[in-house]
Amino acid sequence: QVQLVESGGGSVQSGGSLRLSCVVSEGYTFSSACMGWLRQTPGKEREGVAAIESDGTTSYSDSVKGRFTISQDNAKNTVYLQMNSLEPEDTAMYYCAAHPRCTLISGRPSPFEPHDYRTWGQGTQVTVSS
Repeated sequence: QVQLVESGGGSVQSGGSLRLSCVVSEGYTFSSACMGWLRQTPGKEREGVAAIESDGTTSYSDSVKGRFTISQDNAKNTVYLQMNSLEPEDTAMYYCAAHPRCTLISGRPSPFEPHDYRTWGQGTQVTVSS
């Protein structure tokens, strides 16, 4: 069974940076997958933050564009989310997600919606204080 394991969350002050990592278990065809980062705060729906497609195309929500960068290392089966200039509004649980066959969803609005993904990590908390 495929597993996604996130790490790198924590508490920072406004203006600070964090890098989230998501390791995908072996046996997953990482190079053909769509990978994404989504976040959720209590009482709100989960929202797509950033996505990276199998051809390297990236997309971001307007709220993080210019501050966050998604990248992946195929050799390490790892996806990263570099978060700079963090704001209190970025406080949320961050989830890594994957769809094994990126070509099936690549034409959809991006970053992709939660229902576009098939596998989820357990989440990592990010807290930004003012």
